[in-house]
Amino acid sequence: MINKIWVAMLVIGIIFGAVNGRMEEVNEAIFAGAKDAVTICLGLISILVFWLGLMRIAQEGGLLDLLAKLMRPIATRIFPEVPPNHPAMGYILSNMTANLFGLGNAATPMGIKAMQQLKDLNGGSDSASRSMITLLAINTASITLIPTTVISIRMSYGSVSPTEIVGTTLIATTCSTLGALLIDRYFYYRRIRKGRA
Repeated sequence: MINKIWVAMLVIGIIFGAVNGRMEEVNEAIFAGAKDAVTICLGLISILVFWLGLMRIAQEGGLLDLLAKLMRPIATRIFPEVPPNHPAMGYILSNMTANLFGLGNAATPMGIKAMQQLKDLNGGSDSASRSMITLLAINTASITLIPTTVISIRMSYGSVSPTEIVGTTLIATTCSTLGALLIDRYFYYRRIRKGRA
């Protein structure tokens, strides 16, 4: 669906530019956008490689295992239907840890694997379970200590202080995560009450 929306916007923009005799500006915008996209991607690759390397060192040094152990009591309360030693819990903890360091690209494969494991726990049903909905909410709104992607974009655009957003990002993502959990729980308990009625 998203692809259709993007294609529609592109086609409408080109038609609008052609009708108004502004195709030259449309062409300039297309090439300038492509150039910016390549520049940003190359900048992101270097930053992501750096942070993924640090994550690998942290994993080998046991830091990620320590963080996972610290987060496990919280995760078991947030996901009470998931057995503590089930592979889904490991993937959930890995996803949360990667998001904590602002590594959304590294968190995505773990989130997908967690969803597959949660689907197995749900009996293979195509309907989302409570844990799947909660994981999606937390993954989307996740608490971020170091927003590496945003920092790298700010660096590529020559920001004087690219890391000044760390504090505000932590506050904003904490609020968004708490909001996501509250909304998730609200609809869950509302559905339970309706089921009893």
